[in-house]
Amino acid sequence: MKEYKALIIRVYGIVQGVGFRPTVSRHADKNCILGSVCNKGPYVEIWAQGSKSELEGFLYDLEHNPPKRSSILKIDVHEVEESEKFQGFEIIESEHEQGEIFVSPDIGICPECTKELFDKKDRRYLHPFINCTCCGPRLTILDSMPYDRVRTSMGEFPMCPECEYEYTHAETRRYDAQPVCCNECGPEVYIIGRDERGRDAITYTRQVIHDGGIVAIKGIGGFHLCCDATSKEAVQRLRTLKTRPAKPFAVMMKDMETIERECEITEVQEEVLNGHQKPIILLKRKLSGRVCGAVAPDNPKVGVMLPYAPLQLLIFTYDDDIVMPDCLVMTSGNTSGAPICRDDNDAITELSKLCDVILSHNRMIRIRADDSVMDFFEEKPYMIRRSRGYAPLPFMISSGFKGEVLAVGGELKNTFCLGKNDLFYQSPYIGDMEDLRTVKALKESITRLETLLETTPTIVACDMHPKYNTTYVAQEIGIPVLQIQHHYAHILSCMAENDYSKPVIGVSFDGTGYGTDGTIWGGELLKADYDGFERLGSIKPFLQIGGDLSAKEGWRIAVSMIYDIYKDKTKAAEIIKMLKLCDEKSCNVQFMMADNKINSITSTSAGRLFDAVSAILNIRKQSSFEGEASMTLEFAAEAYEEEYRVSNGEGKSSELDSIELQELAYENSDGQLILATDVLVKKIVEETLAGRDAGMLAYFFHEKLAEMITAMCKRASEKSGINTIALSGGVYQNQLLLKMSIERLRKMGFKVLTHSLLPPNDGGIALGQAVAAMKYINKFKEGE
Repeated sequence: MKEYKALIIRVYGIVQGVGFRPTVSRHADKNCILGSVCNKGPYVEIWAQGSKSELEGFLYDLEHNPPKRSSILKIDVHEVEESEKFQGFEIIESEHEQGEIFVSPDIGICPECTKELFDKKDRRYLHPFINCTCCGPRLTILDSMPYDRVRTSMGEFPMCPECEYEYTHAETRRYDAQPVCCNECGPEVYIIGRDERGRDAITYTRQVIHDGGIVAIKGIGGFHLCCDATSKEAVQRLRTLKTRPAKPFAVMMKDMETIERECEITEVQEEVLNGHQKPIILLKRKLSGRVCGAVAPDNPKVGVMLPYAPLQLLIFTYDDDIVMPDCLVMTSGNTSGAPICRDDNDAITELSKLCDVILSHNRMIRIRADDSVMDFFEEKPYMIRRSRGYAPLPFMISSGFKGEVLAVGGELKNTFCLGKNDLFYQSPYIGDMEDLRTVKALKESITRLETLLETTPTIVACDMHPKYNTTYVAQEIGIPVLQIQHHYAHILSCMAENDYSKPVIGVSFDGTGYGTDGTIWGGELLKADYDGFERLGSIKPFLQIGGDLSAKEGWRIAVSMIYDIYKDKTKAAEIIKMLKLCDEKSCNVQFMMADNKINSITSTSAGRLFDAVSAILNIRKQSSFEGEASMTLEFAAEAYEEEYRVSNGEGKSSELDSIELQELAYENSDGQLILATDVLVKKIVEETLAGRDAGMLAYFFHEKLAEMITAMCKRASEKSGINTIALSGGVYQNQLLLKMSIERLRKMGFKVLTHSLLPPNDGGIALGQAVAAMKYINKFKEGE
């Protein structure tokens, strides 16, 4: 007679919304296990009864053969002394329990569903909402946990008998797939303001794109604006309508064959691009490609993604004889500064004037999720915007924290973060907080994610800037507020992503942040750990004139720096005229504002330093979007490197070798380490006036700045004994500076922490804020 044992098994991780329970049921059948499986919210609980060998086989399959899209973090197994013998194995009703929550991000369409989508014999042929246990919407349709159909926006669509059979029978691919539906019982697409529905709506939309028009299409996490990416006329019209003269558009390409025709791509990039997250990846463009240059003006790269929703596949391929382009602009559906539109009212209000037709559907989006954007560095992802496919997967920190916190994030590229013990959940991308619509979206998203994650924060962290909208949001919540210095939050975010809690020397280079001394910081050297920071140094301070305009008009910073460097109006004005930075009247106004400190503030902004050099070299004197001048400066330097550097990356042209810089870093009277960036700017001015090549000088600027950073870190290390460097801040999206910094720091023997799946820009600082808040409340508890 078989001797039965019984186990209670709890599985933690991404185990909801990925077909985990049906997979457990199949493993149970295979191993002759009796019992049950149930979603508890924080985990999946399994009662398993069988012989010793059967249970061992079952546990092996649980660990080694989980669903494709799951991510198991921990399996707890406990033997039960006495248990009634089960009669079979069943999936039982989900039960609600408190604890750590893991919400699955939205998952791109799987190969099996793609095959069915275009199979004329399949009952889901051309179904715009086809999905299974391995793919489909998750976070964006979820009302509350545990993840069951009744707690999603699919609960509004009763299943037909065929779908219900698949949903309830273990032998099908859609067993317990919560969003399951078909053409008979699922959501429906339609044209807003017209009669076309279903296939007629898709055909009409395809025809508009084919004819050179612009359409808005509702996706998984919001609307996109779409047009033919191979048509210069269509792209330029979209730029005009969206008031977006130069900022790159993302391009959705039909398949990998199209991407390989248009771009250079590595195996690692292809694996991520074609994976289930399907982010936008920045790829180098081929000159022979068909995508028009207007998609990303003066940019060697283009943001590329594959279709990840069935409706997007149908826009490319349908049975209506319309010949479609295989490259489509697919950019966020919003007006400038506003969050991505998620429902018909938003689309009608904001997108009607930007497009010719709006293709929508009646499956509600509960929480916005813009597309994730990533670059690659050292053959690893280097995130620019972390959102769909990745949020809200938590970052785990091995610090034994206990508590619940909220961090509202930065003013630009906003995401927020919820911390619950050692788990830190970064939200999908929200947007720039200068627009009150985005502020409203932030508040709504915080409330929804707190509900999903079953957390009630006891403290909220925000930036130190007193006039940020995020600061006001934090103050309105009604719980204690902890203000975290901006650049410290950057360094903490890098430490947290790397799960590193020992002291570091942090190099935080970005645009602007409110300093503890009331000035504008941005190119900072910090000694930091989870307990706090000390400012060790910065780039050479300069006068930032013109308020918000100075962030868009780099020539203003260039004029201010030249005036400060030469200390002589006549000499400075002469140089400014020769560099063609501005006219005489504007120059005199800048001098007057500097002399009288009108709309001027002391700054160490690394971002503005890049803007000034870009203007001096006549690469970009002003920016139409954040970071444009800095980005084009990087491209000019990289173009020089590619043309003149030897293939192994060593050696320089003799012309570049001839430019010397005597001073890199020094200690001022206050004991602060200062990067001699004024000396560097003066050298670039002189070499520009001498007729040197702008690309070469752009490269020289990056190289010398990396040498300065290394020299400053060396001095800081000698003083502090710290040998680990953390690099963060939006300027470190610049991969040339990143590469040069890392190479030099590693050569000096430093351990270097960098970002990967969390952006180095302001889209990542909420994690740093949340860690600071969590450390604060844990110190307070320890003090009690």
